[in-house]
Amino acid sequence: MTSPSHPEHGAEDLCAAGAQLYERALRQGHVSSAEAETAPCLVDFGLLHPTLVDLDRLEPLAPAVALHRLLRTTGDRIAEERRREALLAETFEPLMRIDGRRTGTELSPGLRLLSGTRRINHAITEVMAEARELLCVQPNLHYSDERGVAAQAEAMERDQALLNRGARIRTIYQHTQRHLPLIHARYDELRGDAEARTLDEVTDRLVLVDRTVAFIPAGEDGALALEIRHPAVVGYLATAFDRLWRLATPMHPQAVQRPTLNGITPRQHAIAALLVEGHTDAVIADRLGMNIRTARVHIAKLAATLGSDSRAQLGYLIARSGILDREE
Repeated sequence: MTSPSHPEHGAEDLCAAGAQLYERALRQGHVSSAEAETAPCLVDFGLLHPTLVDLDRLEPLAPAVALHRLLRTTGDRIAEERRREALLAETFEPLMRIDGRRTGTELSPGLRLLSGTRRINHAITEVMAEARELLCVQPNLHYSDERGVAAQAEAMERDQALLNRGARIRTIYQHTQRHLPLIHARYDELRGDAEARTLDEVTDRLVLVDRTVAFIPAGEDGALALEIRHPAVVGYLATAFDRLWRLATPMHPQAVQRPTLNGITPRQHAIAALLVEGHTDAVIADRLGMNIRTARVHIAKLAATLGSDSRAQLGYLIARSGILDREE
C-alpha cells in the first residue's frame, strides 16, 4: 500500500517514518491502526499485524522473525532467477552450437565486418580462388613505400593466378597514378585479360568479385573492411563501376598524353570545375589524388592561360570562358 505522501520502497530501505513507528511499537508492544496510517509499509511488510482481541490495535513482529522471513523470500527469489538462468542456458546452448561458424561480426544477412589487414586479404583471396572476373577501384595509394611494394607483389601473384584461369581484371585508378612506374610494370608483367583505366576522381577502394561479392573499407586506416553479399547492394556497386569504367580513360601508351582543349589540359579542366564549386586548394588536391603543391602549380598554369590576376577573377574567367560547357 502506498500513498502520494508515502512513496514505495523495499524492506531493505525502510523509510524514516516506518523505522520510528516500528521501534515505538517494539518498545510499547503495540500501536494503533490510526498511527500505522503514517507508515503503511509496516503492514505491507508484515512488521505490524492486528491482534485477535482488538482489530484497531497493531502489534510488532519480532525483528528476528521478520528478518528470517524476509531473507527466505529473497532466497526464494534468487533460487527462481537461477532456475530461470539454467532453463535459458539449456534452451540456447544447442542453438549456439548450430551457429558456431559465425564469428560474431555479422551485421545482418549479406554483410560481414572484417578486422585486420591479414584477415581482409585472406577473405579476398578465398573468394578469388574460383573467380572469373575481378573489378577494382584503386584510389591514390602510396605505392612508393615498402608497404605498397609488398602489397603490389602479393597482388601480382594472386591476380596472375586468376588470369591463368581465363578470368579478366578491370581496374580504375586516379589519373595521378597512370605515370607511376610500379603501375606500368604491373601491366607489363601481367599476362592475360587485364585492363586499366583512369579518372580524375574515383570512389574509395572497391573490390568486386564475379559481381556477387564486394569488399569496401569500413574505416579510415584500412584495418576494417565490409564484405557484402547482399544481391541488391552488390548489383548497385557493379552498376556504379560500369558507369565509371565507361567514363574513364584507357591507360594505353597512346593515351598517356591527352590532348588539350584551347590550351586547357584535362587535368586543368577538372581543377576548374572544382574551383567554380568553391573548393580550397587542399580539397582539390585530395579529390584529384595529388599533393597540394602540384595542385597549386596546375591552378597557376590555369590562371596564366585565362589571364587571371586573382583567385576571385579566376572563378569569373572560368565561368565566362565556357570551358566547363565543352566536351573534352
